[in-house]
Amino acid sequence: MAQAGSVYPPLEDRPVKNTICLFDVDGTLTPARLSASPQMLQLLSMLRHKCAIGSIGGSDLIKQQEQLGTPAINVTSLFDFCFAENGLTAFRLGQPLASASFIGWLGEDKYKQLVNFCLRYISEIDCPVKRGTFVEFRNGMINVSPIGRNATIEERLAFNKYDLEHRIREKFVAALQAQFPDFGLTYSIGGQISFDIFPTGWDKTYCLRYLEQEKGISGVEYSTVHFFGDKTEKGGNDYEIYEDQRTVGHAVRNPEETMEVLKEMFGL
Repeated sequence: MAQAGSVYPPLEDRPVKNTICLFDVDGTLTPARLSASPQMLQLLSMLRHKCAIGSIGGSDLIKQQEQLGTPAINVTSLFDFCFAENGLTAFRLGQPLASASFIGWLGEDKYKQLVNFCLRYISEIDCPVKRGTFVEFRNGMINVSPIGRNATIEERLAFNKYDLEHRIREKFVAALQAQFPDFGLTYSIGGQISFDIFPTGWDKTYCLRYLEQEKGISGVEYSTVHFFGDKTEKGGNDYEIYEDQRTVGHAVRNPEETMEVLKEMFGL
């Protein structure tokens, strides 16, 4: 996949210029926490010659780089719009846009209450194994993992299976909602081992504001926004943007299905 954005037509000169395709990362473009296949990257490159494309993930930019980029290719060059942390970290044509801060919005005192509760709750959870990094602080949210984000791929798969049976994350979220009903927070289960906590309204729909601003920059108005995601059920971290009236939602089960749908939709 080419690195330089200049090899693609300007946004206003794309054949289908009023359409953009937005993609969740884990489970949509890549297997969970693994890298995108060369075939996927090539297909995205072909699509980018037809319309604008964007990535929208809950994880930070470093993780998107690990999964989609290479040591020689910056992930922000692979998409016209690159959104990490639900768009709280945003890039347009490789250039950073304004960001927002979760801790600045919530305040240190409430933040400490939230984290202390999470750590106490995790200490009492019985699950097959526990590793490290149970609460990960990000710019626009925190990510909470009962097993710990340092788990191996095999341990992640085992926990995901255990969680489906015992609903560990679902019960954890319910406890947080009961403890902090007035904090104005949304809890979103995604991936295999964790869930995100962020201000209500700071879900993946947050990134749509940048697309709406494009008309004033390049003159392009994105009248059709296709979104592809795998966690589109209620409570999943793709649900809000999938259901949003400004998008056309496509639920996929894995990267292979994403490729099949794109080939059929755009004749690739």
